[in-house]
Amino acid sequence: MIRSLLLATSLFVGGAMSPLAAMAAQPANVGDAILAASAYHDSGDYQHDFDVVVAQARQWIDETAPKTRRPAIVLDIDETTLSNWDEIRANDFGYIAAGPCDALPKGPCGADAWEKSGRAPAFASTRALIEDAQAHHVAVFFVTGRHEDEREATERNLHLAGIRHWDGLYLRPMTSHGYAALYKTPTRERIERKGYTIIASLGDQPSDLSGGYAKKGFLLPNPFYRIP
Repeated sequence: MIRSLLLATSLFVGGAMSPLAAMAAQPANVGDAILAASAYHDSGDYQHDFDVVVAQARQWIDETAPKTRRPAIVLDIDETTLSNWDEIRANDFGYIAAGPCDALPKGPCGADAWEKSGRAPAFASTRALIEDAQAHHVAVFFVTGRHEDEREATERNLHLAGIRHWDGLYLRPMTSHGYAALYKTPTRERIERKGYTIIASLGDQPSDLSGGYAKKGFLLPNPFYRIP
């Protein structure tokens, strides 16, 4: 009871909310969040945590594939297969869709220009997972939120990043602009209707995995942006 009274007194001073309470009621400071996200990436902790999840997925795939008829995996593209860190850093974690991207490492860097340039590197652990899955006769499908007008650039980027074979690449129709899950979930359903069993789905956003049509989902770390 005494502790509760002390807390109440610290929150309200002279009938007004104290600075401590005001700070508690505010959202996280964006500048502090940027510094924390940058440190998480640059320290190597992000890559470590990313690789841990990929290793878990790889073990699951190796164990499950031999027991599954026509096994398949589904992967997202951005921050799952390809890294857009150069664009993210140049834009200070903001999203700039239009405009050129020709001054890296400085910004601004238009996201559309960046993606169509095909310069994003592959995550080494994801590329190794894909190669291992294919060696175990597992079909590989990409389901990305990128729109259909980026198909050629995305295919070229995957090739340049050392990923040369896949069984399907699904991009959003140009008319689709809603929540990611409203496109990705029925796309996984389409893959399963072709006779495949999706044993693993990998993505960096909860919306990449929601809605089912996969035996198991693996959520990769991404504190840099959110796609609902």
